Amino acid sequence: MGIHLWDCEGNEIKAWRGSRMPKILDLAVTPDGKNLISIFLDKEIRILNLESNAERIISEGHTISSLSISGDGKFFIVNLNNQEIHMWDVAGEWQQPLKYTGHQQNKYVIRSCFGGVNSAFIASGSENSEVYIWSRHSSKPIEVLSGHSTTVNCVSWNPKRPKMLASASDDQTIRIWGPTSSKNVKPGQS
Repeated sequence: MGIHLWDCEGNEIKAWRGSRMPKILDLAVTPDGKNLISIFLDKEIRILNLESNAERIISEGHTISSLSISGDGKFFIVNLNNQEIHMWDVAGEWQQPLKYTGHQQNKYVIRSCFGGVNSAFIASGSENSEVYIWSRHSSKPIEVLSGHSTTVNCVSWNPKRPKMLASASDDQTIRIWGPTSSKNVKPGQS
């Protein structure tokens, strides 16, 4: 049991083993390949520097369902079952996370993400069938998108088209969201 790091030829580079290794619920590697961020147990985040083997542990007060890393690898978000999303810095300079609220999550796994130009936004599904969007700098949503009929489990921002977002729901649909076409705007409207 443990975490194993392999190269593309199938050679094991590093391994973190142990009979006491807890269950891993989610993990991601920063885009520069320097940090492995994982969710252990229900409420613990571990950040492992893959170059120095230094490890930092962050304890959350509520169950974590998922994590996502920003495009620049400087920040990550975790979804909690207390209807909050927490953003932490990978470098470990923050003592407290930035918190985002407004969506509903208490019993299902909801996968949120960063998106937009320079990962300036956070998007999340919700158990109330809506998609929520926050500016990284604001704890309250700046936009709520309606269109699904049940829980929205996952959202994903298009990395090549920063104004395009996809959402997947238990209603068995995937919706693609983007700005309305300027051709449909009548004179005098903005």
